[in-house]
Amino acid sequence: MPPKVLIVFYSRTGNIAHLAETIAAGSIDAGAEVRLVRVDDLAPESVIDANPAWKQSRAELQAKYPTAQLSDLEWADAIIFGSPTRYGNMAAELKLFIDTTGGLWVQGKLVNKVGSAFTSTASPHGGNESTLLTMLNPMMHHGMIIVTPGYADPAVFVAGTPYGASAVVGPNADQRPTEADDAVARFQGRRVAEVTRWLLAGRG
Repeated sequence: MPPKVLIVFYSRTGNIAHLAETIAAGSIDAGAEVRLVRVDDLAPESVIDANPAWKQSRAELQAKYPTAQLSDLEWADAIIFGSPTRYGNMAAELKLFIDTTGGLWVQGKLVNKVGSAFTSTASPHGGNESTLLTMLNPMMHHGMIIVTPGYADPAVFVAGTPYGASAVVGPNADQRPTEADDAVARFQGRRVAEVTRWLLAGRG
């Protein structure tokens, strides 16, 4: 059976969605079955409607990606969280979703699943690594097995971080991830799928 990789992300302008797709491609290359799901905005509809670019991006993302459900987490062998940075933390939208996993924690449903994370920031050193850590911390509480890119591929010496793929997209989030960013994301997806397969084989 192929490893089942779930990518759960929040994206407002499409940059995190881009990285999610690139990570998914890496996992698929490694033979995984991949599911991409998005958590929706928390801002009031009136606020989103007042920003045409945000409204359009949200409509496009909603049309393309299903909304994340707790059942998705149970389905997966590996879970990869993705979020833009918010003052060095994951976005509130993803944090709220993770905060609803208490029932899964009590039952140990995520124990021994593989976990990983990715992010984007507006500026260099704008919280890339600290944001990744905020997504990895709850995985540790769930007893998950953390798999990061590390420096296990030359791509990580050029872009990203050893904690997870990342991109710098500018203060207006109008710069897309570079080819170097994509190379790290693709490697991360492949590595997560490969390590998950090894673990599944060992459990068999």
